[in-house]
Amino acid sequence: MDVSPEHLVEQARERFELQDYYGAIHLLEEVGASGRAFADAHHLLGLSYSLVGRHEQALAQLDRAVALNPRYVEALIHRAIVLNELGRGEEADAAFRRASEIGGEPRLGFPAHVAAKLANQHAALGDAYFEAGGLAQAIEQYQAALALGPAFHDLRYKLGRILLQAGRALDAREHFEIIVRARPSYLDAAAMFGLACYLAGDGLAARAVWEELRERRPEDPRIEAYLALLDRTDVSAPPAPPASPPAPAGTPSGAEPPPAPPAVQRGGGREQKP
Repeated sequence: MDVSPEHLVEQARERFELQDYYGAIHLLEEVGASGRAFADAHHLLGLSYSLVGRHEQALAQLDRAVALNPRYVEALIHRAIVLNELGRGEEADAAFRRASEIGGEPRLGFPAHVAAKLANQHAALGDAYFEAGGLAQAIEQYQAALALGPAFHDLRYKLGRILLQAGRALDAREHFEIIVRARPSYLDAAAMFGLACYLAGDGLAARAVWEELRERRPEDPRIEAYLALLDRTDVSAPPAPPASPPAPAGTPSGAEPPPAPPAVQRGGGREQKP
């Protein structure tokens, strides 16, 4: 049974709160090995590493968290602490300054750290609505979250997937395009951008996206499956998105046939951005 990365991160968070840092590390390393880790997972793994004295590994994970979300204030602060513990004082000071600068920028009239917490609360409520089958309500909550945190692309990615499942391919396309423009290295978002183009009836755009992605990720069997889908179907009348989600992007498929275009993955994981 494939356990979602969000569920594993929640389990790791429980182990962390019980001060079982090695247990948290074990779960979070499993998430990382799956290729589905998001910024929150890297941050928590880095923090766990630091608390058991493995500072170099902690720094590597915190670097990944900040690379995924440059405005992740908590990750920047913990990164500065680890740098200081490693004797890299000047870099630590720079990281602290960066965290302070981000933390002072207001959003919708709220201090940044308050806006980030509110965004995460909206996302949590959106997850709850989604689990209950309330797609429209889930979409509203994620839109509210993004109004407070427009650079939180992990939340935008989840919103895009929910929009696809709700049959709103054009709206999903817009969100995936925003992610791809802001973070060209986010290849999973690029794959979903191509899927949104296809489901919106724009086969030419989908082909262009997927052919470029095939050059960047030749080992991903889904891309060949998507291109084969274009070759054998009428792109002017695309099928509806599948009802049940397969494994998220990046999951190795071994010798199994490539999965169908993915729907929304369930789960409540989200970045913690105070």
